[in-house]
Amino acid sequence: MKRILIDCDPGHDDMMAIMLASSSPELELLGVTTVAGNQTGEKTYLNALKTLTLIGETDIPVARGADKPLFRELTVAPEIHGVSGLDGADLPEPGFQGVEQHAVDFLIRTIMESGTPLILVPTGPLTNIALAMLKDPRITTKLERIVLMGGAVFDSNITPAAEFNIYVDPEAAKVVFGSGIPITMVGLDVTNKALFDFGDIERLAAMNGRVSRVVAPLLKFFAQANRDIFGFDGAPLHDALAVAHLIRPEVIKTRKLNVEIETDGELTRGRTVADVYGITGKPANTDVALEVDNDLFKDLLVRAIEILDSR
Repeated sequence: MKRILIDCDPGHDDMMAIMLASSSPELELLGVTTVAGNQTGEKTYLNALKTLTLIGETDIPVARGADKPLFRELTVAPEIHGVSGLDGADLPEPGFQGVEQHAVDFLIRTIMESGTPLILVPTGPLTNIALAMLKDPRITTKLERIVLMGGAVFDSNITPAAEFNIYVDPEAAKVVFGSGIPITMVGLDVTNKALFDFGDIERLAAMNGRVSRVVAPLLKFFAQANRDIFGFDGAPLHDALAVAHLIRPEVIKTRKLNVEIETDGELTRGRTVADVYGITGKPANTDVALEVDNDLFKDLLVRAIEILDSR
């Protein structure tokens, strides 16, 4: 069983990542930490508590982290995720309280006290992860790897050059990608193809279970926003794909490349610069996802919702 920590900014796709992780017998979710990104820190923290309340996982510790990037003003995405960060349906009010410890300290403590190396799954801006590495560099020796949702080789969404999570805090991403920890980058090249289409959402709604009846309208809102802005025929469940890779590694195919983060570019802030042709001669530091098995991905998501409905 893989022991993981999710650092996230819920967000519809973060919500699905949490659900997939907590329902999968292959994974042990040791905690959820939140960061400002898709919405403000207050809202993303609340959404994590609401998500875990909905699925009855109120024993999983939740810690609130950074409310802004390391050096920049916060950019949020209400046009994609709504004013609440999880628009589209009414989630239950939190049925438990998070831990008092700051997310950075919670991450450090959990990683350092673990008897076996943990896997970190960041699905938002990398602020908390960078702060933890800077505060206690020893954690870099205690992590098995980082599987993150962010970046891209060819694709983008917040600017013509960058993916949202990396764009929001490129300096944090630079710290993480330069840490020496094995990294798998599950970026837009695959997650934009990891679509839960409108037919899939209708089938989810027809299940009419305790969780599926709430998740279906949430995903419909998210899918409609992505159709309106990007022309996608469904909801790209970016963050859940990172978790799916831990359950069934073959859901994506990766290639080892050197990836560096652009922090200074006038037009390219937050670009994950992937050396596809080995031009720089620098050693590869990232397993970059370039292909996805979307049928397998959707099967994993439906299985997760069925499990949660049955609890």
